[in-house]
Amino acid sequence: MGGVDVGDNGKKRSTNSEINMVPFIDLLMVTISFLLITAVWVTNSRMNADAQVPGPPDPNKELTPQTPEKVLNLHIGESEFGLVWKQGATVVNEVKVPKTPVEVGDASSKILRYPELAKRIEEEWKQHGGHRDPSDKKLDQAILHTDNRTPFKEIIAVLDALYSPKRELKLPEGTKQVPAFNMTFSVR
Repeated sequence: MGGVDVGDNGKKRSTNSEINMVPFIDLLMVTISFLLITAVWVTNSRMNADAQVPGPPDPNKELTPQTPEKVLNLHIGESEFGLVWKQGATVVNEVKVPKTPVEVGDASSKILRYPELAKRIEEEWKQHGGHRDPSDKKLDQAILHTDNRTPFKEIIAVLDALYSPKRELKLPEGTKQVPAFNMTFSVR
Protein backbone atom coordinates (compact mmCIF):
# COMPACT_ATOMS: atom_id res chain seq x y z
CA MET A 1 0.00 0.00 0.00
CA GLY A 2 1.08 3.50 -0.65
CA GLY A 3 0.65 6.31 1.76
CA VAL A 4 0.58 10.05 1.59
CA ASP A 5 1.78 12.27 4.41
CA VAL A 6 0.13 15.64 4.15
CA GLY A 7 2.02 17.11 7.06
CA ASP A 8 0.38 18.76 10.02
CA ASN A 9 0.27 22.36 8.70
CA GLY A 10 0.08 23.74 12.17
CA LYS A 11 -2.77 21.45 13.15
CA LYS A 12 -2.57 19.23 16.06
CA ARG A 13 -3.71 16.17 14.26
CA SER A 14 -1.76 14.88 11.24
CA THR A 15 -3.72 13.70 8.26
CA ASN A 16 -2.22 10.57 6.80
CA SER A 17 -4.14 8.58 4.28
CA GLU A 18 -3.42 5.39 2.45
CA ILE A 19 -4.01 5.01 -1.30
CA ASN A 20 -4.93 1.61 -2.68
CA MET A 21 -2.41 1.01 -5.53
CA VAL A 22 -4.00 -2.21 -6.91
CA PRO A 23 -6.58 -0.44 -9.16
CA PHE A 24 -3.83 1.89 -10.46
CA ILE A 25 -1.59 -1.08 -11.34
CA ASP A 26 -4.55 -2.87 -12.97
CA LEU A 27 -5.26 0.19 -15.13
CA LEU A 28 -1.60 0.43 -16.08
CA MET A 29 -1.48 -3.26 -17.08
CA VAL A 30 -4.63 -2.97 -19.21
CA THR A 31 -3.21 0.11 -20.94
CA ILE A 32 0.08 -1.65 -21.69
CA SER A 33 -1.73 -4.72 -23.03
CA PHE A 34 -3.82 -2.53 -25.41
CA LEU A 35 -0.66 -0.79 -26.53
CA LEU A 36 1.06 -4.10 -27.31
CA ILE A 37 -1.96 -5.59 -29.09
CA THR A 38 -2.53 -2.57 -31.33
CA ALA A 39 1.19 -2.26 -32.11
CA VAL A 40 1.22 -5.84 -33.45
CA TRP A 41 -1.88 -5.35 -35.60
CA VAL A 42 -0.72 -2.00 -36.95
CA THR A 43 2.44 -3.55 -38.42
CA ASN A 44 0.38 -6.31 -40.09
CA SER A 45 -1.95 -3.84 -41.76
CA ARG A 46 0.82 -1.81 -43.37
CA MET A 47 1.29 -1.92 -47.10
CA ASN A 48 4.88 -1.80 -48.31
CA ALA A 49 5.36 0.56 -51.21
CA ASP A 50 8.44 1.66 -53.04
CA ALA A 51 9.42 3.89 -55.91
CA GLN A 52 8.69 1.18 -58.48
CA VAL A 53 4.94 1.63 -58.28
CA PRO A 54 3.54 1.82 -61.82
CA GLY A 55 2.20 5.12 -62.98
CA PRO A 56 3.43 8.35 -64.44
CA PRO A 57 6.20 10.06 -62.50
CA ASP A 58 4.44 13.39 -62.96
CA PRO A 59 0.64 13.11 -62.71
CA ASN A 60 0.20 16.33 -64.67
CA LYS A 61 1.94 14.92 -67.75
CA GLU A 62 0.10 12.46 -69.94
CA LEU A 63 2.02 9.37 -71.01
CA THR A 64 1.44 7.69 -74.33
CA PRO A 65 0.30 4.12 -73.69
CA GLN A 66 2.61 1.47 -75.09
CA THR A 67 1.03 -1.27 -77.15
CA PRO A 68 1.93 -4.73 -75.86
CA GLU A 69 4.04 -6.95 -78.08
CA LYS A 70 2.61 -9.88 -79.99
CA VAL A 71 3.12 -13.23 -78.29
CA LEU A 72 2.76 -16.64 -79.90
CA ASN A 73 0.73 -19.05 -77.75
CA LEU A 74 1.34 -22.66 -78.79
CA HIS A 75 -1.30 -25.09 -77.51
CA ILE A 76 -0.60 -28.83 -77.67
CA GLY A 77 -3.89 -30.65 -78.17
CA GLU A 78 -4.85 -34.29 -78.65
CA SER A 79 -5.05 -34.20 -82.45
CA GLU A 80 -3.80 -30.74 -83.42
CA PHE A 81 -1.66 -27.79 -82.42
CA GLY A 82 -3.09 -24.33 -81.93
CA LEU A 83 -0.95 -21.34 -82.90
CA VAL A 84 -2.50 -18.19 -81.47
CA TRP A 85 -0.89 -14.77 -81.81
CA LYS A 86 -2.07 -12.44 -79.04
CA GLN A 87 -1.38 -8.78 -78.45
CA GLY A 88 -2.30 -8.25 -74.81
CA ALA A 89 -5.70 -9.91 -74.45
CA THR A 90 -6.59 -9.47 -78.13
CA VAL A 91 -6.27 -12.45 -80.47
CA VAL A 92 -4.52 -11.29 -83.64
CA ASN A 93 -4.41 -14.58 -85.55
CA GLU A 94 -5.25 -18.21 -84.86
CA VAL A 95 -4.16 -21.25 -86.87
CA LYS A 96 -4.72 -24.98 -86.30
CA VAL A 97 -2.01 -27.39 -87.43
CA PRO A 98 -2.74 -31.14 -87.57
CA LYS A 99 -0.61 -33.27 -85.29
CA THR A 100 1.35 -35.53 -87.66
CA PRO A 101 4.43 -36.94 -85.93
CA VAL A 102 7.40 -38.22 -87.93
CA GLU A 103 9.87 -40.63 -86.33
CA VAL A 104 13.50 -40.06 -87.28
CA GLY A 105 16.42 -42.40 -86.57
CA ASP A 106 16.95 -46.12 -86.27
CA ALA A 107 14.98 -48.52 -84.10
CA SER A 108 17.22 -48.08 -81.04
CA SER A 109 17.07 -44.26 -80.96
CA LYS A 110 13.90 -42.98 -82.58
CA ILE A 111 13.29 -39.27 -82.29
CA LEU A 112 9.90 -37.64 -82.73
CA ARG A 113 9.61 -34.58 -85.02
CA TYR A 114 6.78 -32.33 -86.25
CA PRO A 115 8.03 -30.91 -89.58
CA GLU A 116 4.63 -29.51 -90.56
CA LEU A 117 4.44 -27.61 -87.26
CA ALA A 118 7.98 -26.26 -87.72
CA LYS A 119 7.13 -25.05 -91.24
CA ARG A 120 3.93 -23.38 -90.08
CA ILE A 121 5.65 -21.69 -87.11
CA GLU A 122 8.27 -20.24 -89.46
CA GLU A 123 5.54 -18.93 -91.80
CA GLU A 124 3.68 -17.39 -88.87
CA TRP A 125 6.84 -15.75 -87.55
CA LYS A 126 7.60 -14.24 -90.95
CA GLN A 127 4.07 -12.86 -91.09
CA HIS A 128 3.55 -11.71 -87.47
CA GLY A 129 6.99 -11.67 -85.79
CA GLY A 130 8.14 -8.32 -84.46
CA HIS A 131 11.89 -8.68 -83.99
CA ARG A 132 13.55 -9.37 -87.33
CA ASP A 133 16.20 -6.65 -87.57
CA PRO A 134 19.74 -8.01 -86.92
CA SER A 135 20.53 -5.09 -84.58
CA ASP A 136 17.40 -5.81 -82.47
CA LYS A 137 18.59 -7.88 -79.49
CA LYS A 138 15.08 -8.81 -78.30
CA LEU A 139 13.46 -12.08 -79.31
CA ASP A 140 9.80 -12.77 -80.00
CA GLN A 141 8.02 -14.46 -77.10
CA ALA A 142 6.31 -17.85 -77.32
CA ILE A 143 4.27 -19.48 -74.56
CA LEU A 144 3.87 -23.24 -74.60
CA HIS A 145 0.54 -24.50 -73.22
CA THR A 146 0.49 -28.22 -72.58
CA ASP A 147 -1.24 -30.78 -70.43
CA ASN A 148 0.65 -32.40 -67.56
CA ARG A 149 0.14 -35.81 -69.18
CA THR A 150 1.91 -34.89 -72.43
CA PRO A 151 4.85 -37.27 -73.02
CA PHE A 152 8.29 -35.72 -72.70
CA LYS A 153 9.36 -36.77 -76.21
CA GLU A 154 6.38 -34.86 -77.61
CA ILE A 155 7.30 -31.71 -75.70
CA ILE A 156 10.88 -31.96 -76.97
CA ALA A 157 9.63 -32.37 -80.56
CA VAL A 158 7.43 -29.27 -80.17
CA LEU A 159 10.34 -27.29 -78.70
CA ASP A 160 12.52 -28.32 -81.67
CA ALA A 161 9.79 -27.12 -84.03
CA LEU A 162 9.46 -23.86 -82.09
CA TYR A 163 13.21 -23.21 -82.22
CA SER A 164 13.48 -24.03 -85.94
CA PRO A 165 12.88 -20.47 -87.25
CA LYS A 166 16.20 -18.66 -87.12
CA ARG A 167 17.11 -15.01 -87.50
CA GLU A 168 20.33 -13.04 -87.71
CA LEU A 169 21.58 -11.27 -84.62
CA LYS A 170 24.38 -8.73 -84.81
CA LEU A 171 26.91 -9.30 -82.03
CA PRO A 172 30.28 -7.58 -81.38
CA GLU A 173 32.12 -10.62 -82.77
CA GLY A 174 29.91 -10.76 -85.91
CA THR A 175 26.49 -11.91 -87.04
CA LYS A 176 25.08 -15.13 -85.71
CA GLN A 177 21.99 -17.24 -86.45
CA VAL A 178 19.82 -17.53 -83.32
CA PRO A 179 16.32 -18.95 -82.69
CA ALA A 180 13.60 -16.39 -83.35
CA PHE A 181 11.63 -17.22 -80.18
CA ASN A 182 12.25 -17.08 -76.49
CA MET A 183 9.98 -19.79 -75.07
CA THR A 184 8.31 -20.01 -71.67
CA PHE A 185 5.93 -22.62 -70.26
CA SER A 186 2.47 -21.57 -69.18
CA VAL A 187 1.42 -21.97 -65.57
CA ARG A 188 -2.04 -22.95 -64.46
